[in-house]
Amino acid sequence: MALAIVIALLVIGSVLFQFLSPWYFTPIASNWVAIDDTIGLTFWITGAVFVVINLFVVYCIIRFRQRKGSKAEYEPENKKLEWWLIGITTIGIASMLAPGLFVWADFVHVPSNAALFEVVGKQWNWSYRFPGKDGKMGLVDTKFISEKNPFGIDPDDMNGQDDILVASQEVHLPLNKPVKALLRSVDVLHNFAVPQFRAKMDLVPGMVTYIWFTPTRVGKFDLLCNELCGIGHYVMRGKVVIESDEAYQAWLSNYPTFVQTQTQKIGDAAAGQPLYAVCSACHGAQGEGNKALNAPKLSGQAEWYLSRQLMNFKQGARGVKDQDINGKLMAPMVATLGTASAVADVSAYILTLPDTPVKNTIQGNISKGESLYNSTCAACHGLNGAGVESTKAPRLQNMSDWYLVTQLNNFRTGVRGTHPKDLYGQQMSSVASFLTQEQTINDLVAYIGSLK
Repeated sequence: MALAIVIALLVIGSVLFQFLSPWYFTPIASNWVAIDDTIGLTFWITGAVFVVINLFVVYCIIRFRQRKGSKAEYEPENKKLEWWLIGITTIGIASMLAPGLFVWADFVHVPSNAALFEVVGKQWNWSYRFPGKDGKMGLVDTKFISEKNPFGIDPDDMNGQDDILVASQEVHLPLNKPVKALLRSVDVLHNFAVPQFRAKMDLVPGMVTYIWFTPTRVGKFDLLCNELCGIGHYVMRGKVVIESDEAYQAWLSNYPTFVQTQTQKIGDAAAGQPLYAVCSACHGAQGEGNKALNAPKLSGQAEWYLSRQLMNFKQGARGVKDQDINGKLMAPMVATLGTASAVADVSAYILTLPDTPVKNTIQGNISKGESLYNSTCAACHGLNGAGVESTKAPRLQNMSDWYLVTQLNNFRTGVRGTHPKDLYGQQMSSVASFLTQEQTINDLVAYIGSLK
């Protein structure tokens, strides 16, 4: 009898939890309400079966419980019962599967007026490609992939010359207009998933898959990779911003075409030399850094990373929090660089400075730090800490170790890496969350200081 009561309470509790629980689907923001309906139908059918079977078990426990003088009878077959079970099960399964077939038919048939764009997945970042004025996207091939051509666009295909390249974790799309996303991976299996859109699809290496949807609600939504794609899988997050068509077109106009990325002029080191005069007061004439002024070493750091961080300061993505005292001092200094070209020029000049060795100041357990680094940091920053542009991870080796400690603490505590414009900082903030103790950070940085 006790077992029957327990099972009955579990059934009642499960039903109440289903209807009273605050945890359910996030509000839908696309045309795929049919997927919600299909899942809801599945819940109702499986829920009804769950209740009926368990209540039947309760009935059997009570009705056929052991009684004094009673004797169980063995009945190996009951054709009538078996036919009933086959019929009811067939109806139940068909009721769950048939609607899904109709939804799938819609899922794979893209409307003829759907706008086309491409999503590229790479450990552990998202990037996007839109057709240019010709409305066509160029051919791509992995053999063309390089630091200068990360999308692998065929340079001889005229259709690809005006393709618009968005090297960002954030993509914007217009409201109430169907879009078809071509999905491509350049390394391992990824998955394009926005919970509010209900639809998702794998990015399979060696082939192009696709997904289509119509955004129906303005907002900013999380883009997740729903396939385990390596050690940095949990930080492979992006943003999908749904807005008016005018705002979408304005956003898209900020990004270069393929031919512009291939011909764009890098910073002018000669023009950057006089601009660096402001920087040298703290960072040193040779970019060697000055701990007393909380100014890290700049020489030896990648030009693309320097430019990105300077722009972050200019755009308010860094140096705005009261806790970031040194960052707030840096922001007005960067304001003296009036344009993006000036930022590029001073970054190019810093690249010409001698990469002098730094003196290690952090003491820690190098052996423990090695284990930490190789299991986490090396995947993005490289085994020798030289930095990897394709993962947007800067050089760590032979840089100011005290500064690394400061920034890891800033990422860990949310002083840095929480601004919506600092997309790669947000990734780093997630990674740094595992560094829960000061000694752990010291061990890690001590090992980085030993890299050659």
